[in-house]
Amino acid sequence: MADRLITSLTNETVKAVRALHMRKEREATGRFLAEGLKFIGEALDQGRTPKLLLVGEDARPHPLLERARAETKAAGGEVVAVTHAILEKISRRENPQTVLGVFEQVYTPLSAIEPGAAPCWVALEQARDPGNLGTIIRTADAAGCGGVILIGDCVDPYSVEAVRATMGSVFAVAIARATAAEFLAWRQSWPGSVIGTRLDASVDYRGAAIQRPALILMGNEQAGLTDALAAACDVNVKIPMRGRADSLNLAIATGIMVYAVTDEG
Repeated sequence: MADRLITSLTNETVKAVRALHMRKEREATGRFLAEGLKFIGEALDQGRTPKLLLVGEDARPHPLLERARAETKAAGGEVVAVTHAILEKISRRENPQTVLGVFEQVYTPLSAIEPGAAPCWVALEQARDPGNLGTIIRTADAAGCGGVILIGDCVDPYSVEAVRATMGSVFAVAIARATAAEFLAWRQSWPGSVIGTRLDASVDYRGAAIQRPALILMGNEQAGLTDALAAACDVNVKIPMRGRADSLNLAIATGIMVYAVTDEG
């Protein structure tokens, strides 16, 4: 059976998908938008099928696209064909991806996290930049981390910008959310080292004694880690600044910490 065709920019399905650029709509629906056949393939490999698959008129035949069509339909999702103009409107780009997918958001409860399942986990306090968050999720995936925990008022990991920056890792990495109080209570049972990062710390990040599984706490882009969370760490470390710059980008700093921990013999 041929895919349903949508050509009108004012179609209700088009409006609903475009609205996923807004956080309130993502929270209301529990859904998010992923762009590109690579992203769709990453999702399928993780057992995640789109609720809605939009295929542009410019999409070229590809085995992965046919797989996406088949698995979407088999899972009860819908496949629709759309015009290039609709793809531009939905993605807000002049050169949009030719395949888009709408997926259900997935969050892992703190209680379901198994620390020993990975050598390293990352927790972010009040991270505000979607590009940083997406890059950290991608880095956590690349380094074999167990997941990323968002503490307090963090940027939405399912925003279009954050999802783009994950390059598909949003489907592979466990994402959890917690208030500071919830995190501090849960942290008490962590079996390994809890490591904070602070500019005013005295211990070099390469010199800290670390027991796996390690939980790395990173602070807000501007303010850094709060005193309350820093106090909950077994050790706070610093990454030395040797040039004129007095700090590192959050995603870069997290990457340094993650690989320092995961590469420990």
